[in-house]
Amino acid sequence: MSRLALDSTAILSLCVDHPHRNGLLDAFLSAEVVSASALALTEAIAGIDRLTDSAIDRSDLEDEVRLLWDQLFVVPVDAECLERAAALLRERPVRVSDAIHLSAALRLGGDITWATHDPTQVSVAEALGLRLWSPSV
Repeated sequence: MSRLALDSTAILSLCVDHPHRNGLLDAFLSAEVVSASALALTEAIAGIDRLTDSAIDRSDLEDEVRLLWDQLFVVPVDAECLERAAALLRERPVRVSDAIHLSAALRLGGDITWATHDPTQVSVAEALGLRLWSPSV
């Protein structure tokens, strides 16, 4: 079973027209399960304001993000996820929110592709044995 796990940058990427969108969209459409941590929605919504100054565009983009969110398997940020994230933080140079996202992805088990536009996550994801979809790879 193919599994694709998205961070907040990948969620936004699926909702904005840009050169790398089609590659990620192909991965999204071919995956049997597409997931994100519960934290990713908060980050994606907050990130919208960095993409445009137009109130209308921000509103439209938020609608797109929420419609996409409804199609995802949302991994809860519960005690198990936070414990795994804490262990990851002690082992790797990663930010707290990234550790939470990666820990949520690992809960899926099996063959997971990690999708991110954040180059700081690439080496950590690789070290964790995740496949990668990233324009920086």
